[in-house]
Amino acid sequence: MIVLASQSSSRRAMLSDAGVPFEVHPAHLDERALEERLGDAPPREIALALAEAKALAVSQEMPGRLVLGSDSLVAVFGRRFDKPASREDAAAHLRFFSGKPLHLCSAAALARSGRIVWSQADEAVLHVRTLSESFIEDYLAAEWPEVSGCVGVFRIEALGVQLFERIEGDQFTVLGMPLLPVLGALRAEGELKA
Repeated sequence: MIVLASQSSSRRAMLSDAGVPFEVHPAHLDERALEERLGDAPPREIALALAEAKALAVSQEMPGRLVLGSDSLVAVFGRRFDKPASREDAAAHLRFFSGKPLHLCSAAALARSGRIVWSQADEAVLHVRTLSESFIEDYLAAEWPEVSGCVGVFRIEALGVQLFERIEGDQFTVLGMPLLPVLGALRAEGELKA
């Protein structure tokens, strides 16, 4: 049984639906401080560094166990966005996203005994349609606070799908983790049958 270093309901659902046995042990680290240290690094690099840091942090607490860390990062026109701090912040994010391509990078890493044994990042491009103020208000009335923990202010499996006119990329990457490569890595590590 692997350890998931995340509280994300989406990541838990992906693993459960794929039949991967796991337990949850969230990583406690200052993600924003790590992002600051990485400065202007590309979003893919930052998402990967965060996924690896989460996996390593938990793996050091649970020696011998295989730990899965994951992270997602959104960038629009080169500007990175974190989870919204408030409903007002969420509305501001959505206004900025309106009519633009949103680049979503999702990364995953596996660690055992304080060492990264595998990691990968994948990117999807979500084309946000032009959003009216009334749509943003109605959307947040329906989806807040559920989307407060979502980078990009959406749950694609819920009303968030209405934000987009087109999506390029893997559905699992959009959900927050490159699941197919993760499953391959778990097979390579002997956690799933080949």
